[in-house]
Order: sequence, then structure tokens, then C-alpha cells
Amino acid sequence: MKGNAPVKKLLILAANPKGTSRLRLDEEVREIEAGLQRAHKRDQFILEQKWAVRPRDIQRALLDINPQIVHFSGHGAGEEGLVFEDEMGRAKLVDGEALAGLFELFAEQVECVVLNGCYSQVQAEEIAQHIPYVIGMSQGVGDRAAIEFAVGFYDALGAGRSVEFAFKLGCRAIRMAGIAEHLTPVLIKKSDREEKATLAIASTSTFSIPTGATPSTTSAIQFP
Repeated sequence: MKGNAPVKKLLILAANPKGTSRLRLDEEVREIEAGLQRAHKRDQFILEQKWAVRPRDIQRALLDINPQIVHFSGHGAGEEGLVFEDEMGRAKLVDGEALAGLFELFAEQVECVVLNGCYSQVQAEEIAQHIPYVIGMSQGVGDRAAIEFAVGFYDALGAGRSVEFAFKLGCRAIRMAGIAEHLTPVLIKKSDREEKATLAIASTSTFSIPTGATPSTTSAIQFP
């Protein structure tokens, strides 16, 4: 390994259960791997893959691999959750609250979560309560768009760029491929959620001072 930069582990969780439409998950993962192998900062990334993932496989992988980046590739079902597999290989939904609760336990190690599945913004919003950067999809996303986004995103990370830059490049890659789905990916930052929550608390704490009353001394809330 060159230099002293820390190595980041990328964990890919893929699921395409029986009875669901077939996705080109193998191509997506192959393209991510190829991009990282040719990347300038390739020595700073280790790629781990888990296929036909069941709910318990997620927690085991987080414990065993200790990833900094987690990438889900598969189906999403909006409010119902992300689609994993049960013991028989059939669809098993895991909702956003359950996923957020799990990632809360690994918040000190996981830096970024990518949910590359349809309608996954719902789960992304939940997980972003605990993880600095979470990417979800605001609507249905086609195979080609999902792959183009993943390639652009990880090419940028492999070049040493920030998550925010990588997200923008992933969206541009969709557009460059002539696919009108470049607005589908959504980046949610934990810091933005915290700032909005603080502003909401501040706005509900305001009050008016009756005419002629003497205002009491209060502590001001300062924002960065």
C-alpha cells in the first residue's frame, strides 16, 4: 500500500429474490470493481461482496467486514422497505426504521450508505439520522441508470474525490449516457438533517414579550 492514507472497505449487499424482476446486479458489481481496480487511489479500497443477502446477513457482514461504505443493489418498495431474501430465496422486506436502528449501532465506522434500488429515498432518510452520507432513489430507477450512477460515483471516490463530488459525477454520468433519470438519485447528509432539526426547535421556542414587560436574560442558539 502506498502512503499512509487509511484503507476504506466497500461492502456490496446484493439481492434479487425469486419472483422479482431480474436485475443486472452482476454487471453493476463488475463495473464497480473494474473502476476501483483502475483507479488512482485503488490501494485505498477493499471491495467485499455478499450475494442473495438475507436480513441476518447484513448484520453479520457489518460485524465481520467493518466497512466504511455500504452499497445495496436490488429492489426497493418505497415505504414497505428494501427487498432482501428469506431462507427460501423469496422476497423479504426490511423497512427503514429497522435499517436505521441497525446502522445506528455501526455509526462510528460507516461513513456512507448507497441504496441503489427503486424508491429507496424513504430508507435513506431514516438511515441518515445516524450516517454522515446516505444516497437513495426518489423514484423507480432503470438498470442502466443504476449502473451508470454506480460507475461514476465509485470512479470519483477511487480518484480521491469527496462523497459530494462523487454523487454529482454519478448523476452526470447518467445524463452523459443519454438517460433521463439523472435527478432520481438523492444525497441526504446527516449534518443537514441536524441543522434542520435545530432550526425547527429554535422556531418553536420563540415567544413574544408583552408590551411593557422586561425581557429576561436568555441564551442565544448559535449556528455554524
